[in-house]
Amino acid sequence: MNPEFSRPIRVDTIGEGERSETIEANQTERAALAERFGLLSIERLTGSFVLHRESAGISVTGRVTAAATQACSISGEPLPATVNEDARLRFVDDLGGGEEVELDDADIDVLPLEGAAIDLGEVAAETLVLSLDPFPRGPNAEATLKEAGVLSEGEAGPFGALAGLKEKLAKK
Repeated sequence: MNPEFSRPIRVDTIGEGERSETIEANQTERAALAERFGLLSIERLTGSFVLHRESAGISVTGRVTAAATQACSISGEPLPATVNEDARLRFVDDLGGGEEVELDDADIDVLPLEGAAIDLGEVAAETLVLSLDPFPRGPNAEATLKEAGVLSEGEAGPFGALAGLKEKLAKK
């Protein structure tokens, strides 16, 4: 699969010092990413990164900023979303040779170096989607649920059932 927003940086072009890269998705790339991630639109997606060669691989640090429009998970109404996230990754040649490896919190952002390049576009795209609320709720979500007959958490739980029983008994 070819990523919709691809900005590959060949590993052999990364010297001993730091290398700065700034990328920005164009309208076609943003539309394709919005479709891939189930968003209504992506108005802006940029990434500013610093790449640095280390003994354990290539470190990538930077910031991803974006403006997107999500659909409310209940009503479907458009909801604006902004992203301003740090990105910290390390690409390594070998994650342990197929053996099971225990990772601690410091290792969570370690990825395998696949091929001869690091795709900063995909880094930005994945940072964007991981930063968004997976189940956004708009201001009309509760009303939409009530119209559909869905009980609120308080009404659906055991205390809600007891409250309903109390109301029935009070009417008798």
